[in-house]
Amino acid sequence: MMTAWEWIRFLIGAGLIIFGLFVLFTAVYGNYRFRFVLNRMQSASLGDTLGMLFTLAGAMVLSGFTVFSLKMLLVIVFFWITSPASSHLLVHMEVSTFNKIRREDEEGGSK
Repeated sequence: MMTAWEWIRFLIGAGLIIFGLFVLFTAVYGNYRFRFVLNRMQSASLGDTLGMLFTLAGAMVLSGFTVFSLKMLLVIVFFWITSPASSHLLVHMEVSTFNKIRREDEEGGSK
C-alpha cells in the first residue's frame, strides 16, 4: 500500500515526465512544420533542452534521493551545457556554408 507521500511523489514525477514528453513531441512537430534549417534548429535546440530537463527531473522525483537521482542531475547539467553549444555550432556552420541563407531569411520561416 502506497502512503500519501508516495502518491504525491508519483503524481509530481509522472506530471513532469508527461510534460517533458509533450515538449519533445512538440519539438519534433516543429522540425516537420518549419521549412528552413535555421527555424528547424531553433525548434530542435529549445525542445530537446527543455524536454530532457522535465523528463529527467520526473525520473529524479520518482526515484527519490538516491545515487540514480544524482546521476540524472549530472546528465541534466551536461545536456544544458552541451546542447546550446552544439546547436550554435551547427547553425554557424550552416550560415557560413549556405550561400542562399539571406534569401531564405527574407522569405519567412514557416510554410
